[in-house]
Amino acid sequence: MFQYCPSCGEKGIGLKKNKFDCPSCGFVYFHNTAASTGCIIQADERIVLLVRGREPGRGKLDLPGGFVDPGEGILEGMLRELREELSWEPPIFPGQNLSDVFKLFASFSNTYLYKNIPYNTCDVYFTVSAPGLSEKDLKAEADEITEICFLRPGEIKADDMAFDSTRQAIEAFKSQII
Repeated sequence: MFQYCPSCGEKGIGLKKNKFDCPSCGFVYFHNTAASTGCIIQADERIVLLVRGREPGRGKLDLPGGFVDPGEGILEGMLRELREELSWEPPIFPGQNLSDVFKLFASFSNTYLYKNIPYNTCDVYFTVSAPGLSEKDLKAEADEITEICFLRPGEIKADDMAFDSTRQAIEAFKSQII
């Protein structure tokens, strides 16, 4: 990732696990795990899936979700991602907490390779029930999503998923409903 120290410009910055440090100036950078969300939206007997319009995983299926921004909690990040990607959010009634709406389902580690830099992620998956939700209720974020699909769990093929963690989440979900 680094050939030269971002602080002093010297060559020889070292990587140990997730820590880069420069022996010349003492610069330290921790390349820690990033938090990411995913949501299994249950629309009656089907699940909402997205076709990715960008790398990594362009053309593959994914669940709505994404990286948690600095200063956000995981649930707020999930809600923001649904708004951004689908122009939709589940109904939230007065006095209701986000934890009442989004049910924690599973978490898996993942590696997100972006522009040849591997980002280690902790992907946290939620479920949300959306009876009556249909394609006409959603609008895809044009620069990131090429299509929104509603598929029955049995129609989802593991090889069509963009990421290992999403594949694991879908397989775990399918095993719970069978």
